[in-house]
Amino acid sequence: MVVADPFIELHTGPGRGYPVFHVVDRGAAIEILKRRTDWFKVRTEDRREGWVHRKQMVRTLQPTGEQTAFDDGSREAFTDHRWEAGVLAGDFGGASVISVYGAYAFNSSLSVEVGASHVLGEFSNSYLATAGATHVFAPEWRASPFLTLGTGVIHTVPQATLGQAEDRTDQVGYVGGGVRVYLTRRFMFRAEYRSYVLFTSRDDNEEIDEWKAGFAFFF
Repeated sequence: MVVADPFIELHTGPGRGYPVFHVVDRGAAIEILKRRTDWFKVRTEDRREGWVHRKQMVRTLQPTGEQTAFDDGSREAFTDHRWEAGVLAGDFGGASVISVYGAYAFNSSLSVEVGASHVLGEFSNSYLATAGATHVFAPEWRASPFLTLGTGVIHTVPQATLGQAEDRTDQVGYVGGGVRVYLTRRFMFRAEYRSYVLFTSRDDNEEIDEWKAGFAFFF
């Protein structure tokens, strides 16, 4: 591609905090090596390599004279993306919960995901690991509802004030639903409800409701 601005600045790293070490003049050709968020690593005709911000890259030209376009995420990418990862927070049976998850989509409607949660309770802390499947209804909608089903393991550590109470590990199963909402570029909002069953070693199983919401990045 060809520089169309009077010049573009090459930084030593992908951020404005990195110093400018070279300026490329209008009409010079550059080659994109890789991208990191809004920064592009490029190589000049004289083999210099540096990082350029997206604001300057979008004003470069293709050899045909057309303006360069970059895939910054879109509604179409939201519908057809393969990978996503996010962070959510909410309530787990009356305790605070923070969760992270990652997912891979086989198609626009069906995906598998794994997650890890830290539950912060008044009398105990718990660590939850899950794996399950998610089915998205109307993935082309900006706000797409989904159902999720899966299993996992929860490890509970009682607070020291409980004396001789022992740690315990139980298997869980869950079913739930929610909605994901496209925001902008490669970001979405996600809110969901899950109903858990803890298969304890005692005669009675436990049921726990979870509500949480957060943000995710897709690619």
